[in-house]
Amino acid sequence: MFWFVLTLAYLFEFANGWTDAPNSIATVVSTRVLRPLHAVVMASVLNLIGALTGTAVAETISEDIIDIRFITLETIAAVLLAATLWALGAQYFGLPSSESHALIAGLLGAGFSAGGTEALLSEGPRKALIGLVTSPVGGFFLALTLMVAIYWVFAKVRPSFVRRLFGRAQILSAAAMAFTHGLNDAQKTMGIITLIIALNQQGGRIDQLGEIPLWVILSAGIVMGAGTMVGGWRVIRTIGLRLTKLEPVHGFAAETGAAVVIFGASRFGIPVSTTHAIGSAIMGVGATERLSAVRWGVAGQVVMAWILTWPSCFALGYLLQKLFTI
Repeated sequence: MFWFVLTLAYLFEFANGWTDAPNSIATVVSTRVLRPLHAVVMASVLNLIGALTGTAVAETISEDIIDIRFITLETIAAVLLAATLWALGAQYFGLPSSESHALIAGLLGAGFSAGGTEALLSEGPRKALIGLVTSPVGGFFLALTLMVAIYWVFAKVRPSFVRRLFGRAQILSAAAMAFTHGLNDAQKTMGIITLIIALNQQGGRIDQLGEIPLWVILSAGIVMGAGTMVGGWRVIRTIGLRLTKLEPVHGFAAETGAAVVIFGASRFGIPVSTTHAIGSAIMGVGATERLSAVRWGVAGQVVMAWILTWPSCFALGYLLQKLFTI
C-alpha cells in the first residue's frame, strides 16, 4: 500500500506539471516571443528551482488541513485519486483546473469521511479560502494597473519599439511565473509525500511530523518538471489564445501581476491556484483595451471550472475514502 500511494503522489505531481504548464508559458507562446519547446524547457527548469526555495506551503498541506491522527494511507490514496481524476478530466476538456484547490477539497472530503468534523482543522482551509479570493482578484487588478501604467509611460513611444522591448521583458516575466509556480505548486505534493513517509515509518498512524527531507523536495520538483515538459497544449490554447488577443506587452503585464501574487502567497504558506492568478491577470490586461476584448463566454467556462472544483473534489475524496475502507 505504501508504494501504491507513493506512486499515486508522483503521478499527481506529474499531472500537476502537465496541466499547469500553461500557467507559466501560455502567454509567452501565444505572443510568439518563445517557441513552445524553448518555453517548456525554461518552465521545467524554473519549476524545479522554485521547488527548492521554500516549504511553507508544504507544511500547510501536511499539518493544517486534516488532524494527522485521522490520516491513513487509504485517506491519502483517496485524496490523490480525487485530485488526479479532476485534473485529467479538466485537461481533456481544455479547461485550466486548479490542482491546489482540488487537492485541498479532496483532503477535506476524505478527512470528513474518516473522522467527521473532528478530523477537520481550520487554519489550512482558512489560508486556502484567502488564496481563493486573493489570487484571481489580485491577479486581475495588479495586471490591469500595470497595463495602465505601461500605457501612460509609453504613450508617445513607437509601437515597434514597445513590442521589441516587451518581447525581451516577457521572457523575464515568464521565467518569474515559472519560478513561482514551482515555489507554490510543487510544495503541495511535498506535503503529501511527507505524510506518506510518516505513515510508513510510524506503523500506519501519525503521532508527529518531521521536516521535509531534501530528496522529497528534489524528486517532487523533478517529476513536476517532467510533467511540464509534456505540456498541456489544449489548455495553452484556452489561456493564451481564446481569452483575449495578446501582444508581448500584455503578456508581460499578466505574467508579472500573477507572479507577484503567487510569490507573496507562497511566503505566507498560502496555497493558491496559479491558474486563477494568470487567468484573471489575462482578463485584467484584456479589459484595459475594452471590456469586449475579453471573451467573457470563455472566461465564464473557466470560472465555472474553478467553482466546481471544490464540491466535486470534496465528494470524490469522501466517496473514495469510503470505498478504500470497506
